[in-house]
Amino acid sequence: MRPDALCGLLAEPDRLTTFAAVVLGAASPSEVAASTGLPARQVVVALRRLEVGGLVASVDGRIVAEANAFKESVREHAPAPAAEEDLDPDRAKAAVLRVFVRDGRIVRMPAARAKRRIILEHVAASFEPGIRYPERAVDAILRAWHDDHASLRRYLVDEGLMTREDGVYWRSGGYVEV
Repeated sequence: MRPDALCGLLAEPDRLTTFAAVVLGAASPSEVAASTGLPARQVVVALRRLEVGGLVASVDGRIVAEANAFKESVREHAPAPAAEEDLDPDRAKAAVLRVFVRDGRIVRMPAARAKRRIILEHVAASFEPGIRYPERAVDAILRAWHDDHASLRRYLVDEGLMTREDGVYWRSGGYVEV
């Protein structure tokens, strides 16, 4: 059953109250009526409708809630996962970035130099060529990428992607989009 249809079953106060009573342990129409205060006729109508909808069932003469109906419905009718947009047009680089960058942050630095270089080139693109940045500004940008911004800054300098002189940094390597 579709999730919206399940919600529709519970949209009526009588059915919602009846279902809640069954979930909380009422196992017969008389127990549901006693715990909800609803007239027996309304309880029977609500139980019949909930049973047809797959939210309650009769097992060994007892009424039980089919709580798994919600999980099954969502699993069956879940929307397809959104395709992630590649972070780089190069498929090999995009694969590396997918592993090490999540939600715009580096989750861990790769040990392999080639993979680390791909991550660092991606980060270096955050800096405009020809612009000089004070160390504070560099740290602020790098903090958005990774908690250990100091190591990230050293990696960028060591790899020749950034140059440092007198506490001022500028981009000196990596690819530039034209």
